Amino acid sequence: MSRIAVATTSQLAAEAAREVAAAGGNAVDCALAAALLTINTEPGVCALGGSAFITIWSADEDPITVDGNVAVPGKGLEEAQRGRGAVEIKIDDGGGITTLVGPGSVAVPGTLAAMEDAWQHYGRAAWRDIFEPTIRACRDGFPLSAACRYYLGYSGDIVFGRSDDGYRALHREDGTLLDSGDIVVVPHLADTLGAIADEGARIFYEGEIARAISDHCRDGEGSLTREDLASYRAIEREPLLTRIGDWQLATNPPPAVGGAVLTAMLLACADLDIERWDSTALLQLIQSQRVCLDFRQRHLDLADDVGSEAARLVESARDGSLLTRWTSASTVHTSVVDDSGNGCAITASSGYGSGEMPQGTGLWLNNCLGEIELNRRGLDAGPPGARLPSNMAPSVARRKGGVLAVGSPGADRITTAMQQFLINYLQLGMPLGDAIAHPRVHVDTSGEVINLKAEPGLDLPEIDLPVSVFPGLVMYFGGVGAAVFDSDGGFDVAADPRREGGVFNPDA
Repeated sequence: MSRIAVATTSQLAAEAAREVAAAGGNAVDCALAAALLTINTEPGVCALGGSAFITIWSADEDPITVDGNVAVPGKGLEEAQRGRGAVEIKIDDGGGITTLVGPGSVAVPGTLAAMEDAWQHYGRAAWRDIFEPTIRACRDGFPLSAACRYYLGYSGDIVFGRSDDGYRALHREDGTLLDSGDIVVVPHLADTLGAIADEGARIFYEGEIARAISDHCRDGEGSLTREDLASYRAIEREPLLTRIGDWQLATNPPPAVGGAVLTAMLLACADLDIERWDSTALLQLIQSQRVCLDFRQRHLDLADDVGSEAARLVESARDGSLLTRWTSASTVHTSVVDDSGNGCAITASSGYGSGEMPQGTGLWLNNCLGEIELNRRGLDAGPPGARLPSNMAPSVARRKGGVLAVGSPGADRITTAMQQFLINYLQLGMPLGDAIAHPRVHVDTSGEVINLKAEPGLDLPEIDLPVSVFPGLVMYFGGVGAAVFDSDGGFDVAADPRREGGVFNPDA
């Protein structure tokens, strides 16, 4: 039996990882079990019909990132048949979010393909064992988390009232939305998960489930076809590698943009020689965020060749020219390490959710084509099969005798939350929990005016940006979860106090 440490979104998910470890699973198996449970028990925040990236660094192999990102649909359709079937809505969260929902917003899901690929190459437990905790939770019902209830307070009707089964899962008989702590039972979901556990992911991509998904989308003039699902494959990619002190960090490579932006932010601060965050150090941190996020908007989001543009960003950070050259909500994460020195980090997303649940499946589908601020190309975002942009950056770091798995949800705050945690822990030497809980800043480039958002307790520098200081630590700034194993010091694990989280530490 492997000894593992887990940081994830709920204690229920942490216990799922623990159960799979007891059944003989390693870090990858346990991460998959915890992530699967989180994905299926965080309605509104995430869903199985979305995307995932999995970064794995085993003790005796080079690191890899399994790309299970959503892809552009539309294989087998005429061009005139694409780009339809979506509805624009505004969600009154965070000052107002405009997004597209409906069948036309659904991109080709990749989560299950990535999970199965990771398990086939690195897992040790039975595929069925990985699913059992989630099947049980979905059959018996699971409590609605506070984070889910908060988001559903804005989207429960306008988004997640679009399907009969989805509406029934989240509402009482009198039509009122469930409260935090109420038990959620999603119709048909346990049966669907059981079928996938028995037959593998291909039933989702080629079998009865695939037929239900594609027929549902096409009936609503969406672009997702059976050919899209049947041809989808997870892709194993070589991660971006960055040295931070005596640690080597592996993170998500292009065509996703999150890992490249994170890498550039870290390189831009590699020369920091400080013991704490004073105003001078914070100014450099803020500048690194500003130029990297500006570069992303100007060059990465609409690039035909994301890889070459990302390489240009990283190289300018590596050669020291970044700070002068370029100036001008729904993810979940799981981190697991084991005592063999294996590390696995999984970040998954379904966008804001399309609200679409094909009849009889219990599966909510993503709205990743409709995430306007991320997919700036629109519903017809490129040739069918092309991967969409992503902020996700699950990462694993290694040094002699030690391994760290880490990641965060949080849209465009993923990279800035990760940057600050990694500098806090790997450069400044803060204890793990302190490194996560330390106040953060984020340069917000999402609106017409760039502004700086900050948590209280920081010695902020004088800058030429409007500044908003929040009253405390808030979910807006991400939700970092990290697990560490060191051959001398044993396990350490911590979840972000900004979000509900679950941990398991065998040394605690």
